[in-house]
Amino acid sequence: MLRRVGEQNPRMLSLSGPLILGIGLVAWMALIWAGWTFIFAGAGDAIVDTRNAGPISWSERLYFTGYSIFTLGNGDFAPRDGVWQIATVLATASGMLLVTLSVTYILSVLDAVTQKRSFASGVSGLGARSEAIVRTGWNGEEFRSLELPLNSFVSQLNTLTANHKAYPVIHYFHSEQRDRAPAASIAVLDEALTLLTFGVPARDRPNEAILKNARASVGSYLDTLSNAFIRPANRTPSPPELASLRDAGIPTVPDEEFAASLDELDGRRRRLLGLVESDSRRWPSRDEN
Repeated sequence: MLRRVGEQNPRMLSLSGPLILGIGLVAWMALIWAGWTFIFAGAGDAIVDTRNAGPISWSERLYFTGYSIFTLGNGDFAPRDGVWQIATVLATASGMLLVTLSVTYILSVLDAVTQKRSFASGVSGLGARSEAIVRTGWNGEEFRSLELPLNSFVSQLNTLTANHKAYPVIHYFHSEQRDRAPAASIAVLDEALTLLTFGVPARDRPNEAILKNARASVGSYLDTLSNAFIRPANRTPSPPELASLRDAGIPTVPDEEFAASLDELDGRRRRLLGLVESDSRRWPSRDEN
């Protein structure tokens, strides 16, 4: 729903992550509150009115369990002696645990979102398109200057992958600024790795182990997409261009050889496009170089 609205007002998409996170936390609290209410409704005499004698209504049970869970301790109602006193203690303990875990969860999610955007900014700093990243790393003879940034990206991406597995909700945190959008940055980075691995002759590539490690990190991240119900696109994205690399004096393989390699990577590149489109972004175009 927010994605549809976001087509007209992109700022609305930035609400998706906080909104989903907030709904999740409210749902947790509502469910544990409802659960304890049903437990105390299991016996007609589980709760005693300390002010007025008479039957306990559902609203009063809800009130009693609410102030027990959130440790308000009003004392308007009291549990019956015995097992119901123990149940009240457990309800209070579960409420304290829920609040503590909720605060910890929120802080962890916000920290993971910050790391996402930091990674995106790092990739965007090298170039808005894969060809731009490759040209930036070429010093006229080799790509050695790219090796340190790639190692850094691998470390950040591995952390990002672990965060996505632990907190799938961070998939839904949308950044209005493209240079801080991880979905687009991961696609650009992987396309740059594709150019370096399959578009540049072996003798001119960066360290093979670094390239392999970086591609494996992107692959691990793509494996987390099913947790956020993100599916591969039904079409193949536009391919990166070798011509712009040749114009920069970078050695390249023949176009036919590169095209054959892209055919073998079709599934991976569709997953990348699905990731980009799930974030309501467009595949990086030529005018973003």
